[in-house]
Amino acid sequence: MDKNAHDDTLQLSLVNDLREIGAAAAKIDAYCEAQGLTPQIAYAVNLSVDEILTNTISYGYDDEEEHRIDLSLRLEGDTLIVVIVDDGRAFDSSLERDPNIEATLEERALGGLGLFLVQQMMDDVAYQRRDDFNIVTLRKNTAEQAEH
Repeated sequence: MDKNAHDDTLQLSLVNDLREIGAAAAKIDAYCEAQGLTPQIAYAVNLSVDEILTNTISYGYDDEEEHRIDLSLRLEGDTLIVVIVDDGRAFDSSLERDPNIEATLEERALGGLGLFLVQQMMDDVAYQRRDDFNIVTLRKNTAEQAEH
């Protein structure tokens, strides 16, 4: 896990092991603090990254081999941009239907709530498949949080 030479960019390389998520979260917290971002922004980013990494690691691979997942955060003006790149199975989260949050736990279909949370926490969630890689880009407006 290396920090880029640019202070406004954090680049991490993880393997597809759920134990990697905690270390990434600590680095994301430190990056957000160093950038002067609020704890609420750090929480939203960490919750979203945790959900995407958990889904990728748990469901994205057809083998037991080690796979690399790249994660980067960069601040562009008032927007924090998070990019997650993996070589797992293609999965476009935008095709997922929103869960019925009015339903009781017994009535609700299993899964889907985490991606719904990501969409609620972030200002923009984009997915693309390029050269056998999934690329998820999250955007969070940081000026909005600073005003509160």
